[in-house]
Amino acid sequence: MIDIDTREKRWAVKKAGDPVRVSALAKELNISPTLANLLVQRGITTYDAAKNFFRPSVKDLHDPFLMKDMDKAVSRIETAISRGEKIMVYGDYDVDGTTAVALVYSFISSIYDKVDYYLPDRYKEGYGISIKGIDTADSNGVSLIIALDCGIKSNETIAYAAGKKIDFIICDHHRPGDALPAAVAVLDPKREDDRYPFDELSGCGIGFKLVQAYAQKKGIPFEKLEQYLDLVAVSTAADIVPIVGENRVLVYHGLQWLNKNPRAGIKAILDLANVSKELTVNDIVFIIGPRINAAGRIQDARQAVDLLIAANKTQADMEGTMLNVKNTERRELDMNITEQALRLIQEDSGFSKRKSTVLFHPEWHKGVIGIVASRLTEKYYKPTIILTESNGMATGSARSVKDFDIYNAIESCSDLLEQFGGHMYAAGLTLRLENLEKFKTRFEEIVATTIEDRMLVQEIEIDSMLRLSEITEPFFAILKQFAPFGPGNMNPVFRTDHVRDTGKSKVVGNNHLKLNIAEDETTRLLGRDGIAFQMGQHWELITRKIPFDICYSLVENSYNGTTSIQLNVKDIKLK
Repeated sequence: MIDIDTREKRWAVKKAGDPVRVSALAKELNISPTLANLLVQRGITTYDAAKNFFRPSVKDLHDPFLMKDMDKAVSRIETAISRGEKIMVYGDYDVDGTTAVALVYSFISSIYDKVDYYLPDRYKEGYGISIKGIDTADSNGVSLIIALDCGIKSNETIAYAAGKKIDFIICDHHRPGDALPAAVAVLDPKREDDRYPFDELSGCGIGFKLVQAYAQKKGIPFEKLEQYLDLVAVSTAADIVPIVGENRVLVYHGLQWLNKNPRAGIKAILDLANVSKELTVNDIVFIIGPRINAAGRIQDARQAVDLLIAANKTQADMEGTMLNVKNTERRELDMNITEQALRLIQEDSGFSKRKSTVLFHPEWHKGVIGIVASRLTEKYYKPTIILTESNGMATGSARSVKDFDIYNAIESCSDLLEQFGGHMYAAGLTLRLENLEKFKTRFEEIVATTIEDRMLVQEIEIDSMLRLSEITEPFFAILKQFAPFGPGNMNPVFRTDHVRDTGKSKVVGNNHLKLNIAEDETTRLLGRDGIAFQMGQHWELITRKIPFDICYSLVENSYNGTTSIQLNVKDIKLK
């Protein structure tokens, strides 16, 4: 793959917590001031708050009926079941959508037999509620559709469904448009008139709240719902929503289910990937998520749902093997298209002057352009849109940089678009081919006039300074309890200055720097191990005993049956 140097990263040390509160909390919890400071930075200042943080309880989940229209949604499902109506569970084709469909379908089918599920074809139907999906429901006598992770902006198609006497319950977490669709119930905490206490649930999380509400009204014990928390955890991690508040509770308990009693489909994925260790959010993002996503990216998202609801190992292994093949194909497409995109950038003399990246190629595979957009955003650190041709239109995925709202930038070009939707950091869009050049120009103008220069330099947020001597087993044991890590609660990043190579550092693998470092002569024999991926270029200077600064997270490293604390180095600055 073509390699082009990225910009130097900016280090930003977070403001330390109030020293009085830090000192009091350290004493009350009997922990180091460094750990107490990490808690205070996260808004945790009391013993009870720390207890809730370290031991999230399902009792802390909000009452689902606090969500706008939840009473209407539950009532409509009750009516459908009492009348013997056919119900369709409809979801988006990504991880969030497929896990949501698996969850809601599994619950309803456990109490009612006239229910089926539907996932649109990414290439023939596109994102959101499709006419084909509604026609399929109509031809099968469906009178209620529960839409998950989509629908909030499908006003026209939902109106079309109403003409066929098909009702909709929408469970979405994307930003609504100016007018809500005319559904029986619209469950979306991002509605301006919704006062639900937490608005960062995933689409699957909204589906879980619907199931929770129905169970609550019908007197079904919450324990019966806990088996679905693994799906919520997978969706929350894979959809990169903040793992704070209610999401932290859901992911914490969902990970316990994944580790103690994984459903057959998840177990098949882990077996095929040769994973036997305790799972973390990172494992969901990099191992489980891509394989579930591969179905909708390459062929048919229904395969992902079939895997997630598989009743036995034989069925799960069969579905898992097919998805594994799709994931291999997805990786090859991803690598090839990323390489092509990098070449286009190299050949573009005006690229360095622009504040955004917008690339189009009519033959790029629609299923992987979102991944390519993420890779280019990470490499060049500019708001990025990757587009391809589909059904005679230009369609694409957008990814942003920290603090820049790409949804708003795209919305400012709405007169040139046929469809768009998404979040602050990720969005999708469709436009006519003849509007493509106008869109590129307009989008660049908007980004150039609204983005701050600091946003175009990748920032590493550093939680705290740390001496290497502070890294002990007791310290790390408490730090691990800050997990599950993710947006809003990232694995803490520490900074240590003036470290030196002990003489044992070396370059390994594909330009990775395996470090053994110490702060001073007295600790030279007790060097701390670290790994700095893709930083082998620093080795020659480091081995000259030149002091350098590092920022890093602490991780657990297992090798040959031995487990140790390792520094996962984010960046190195030489003196």
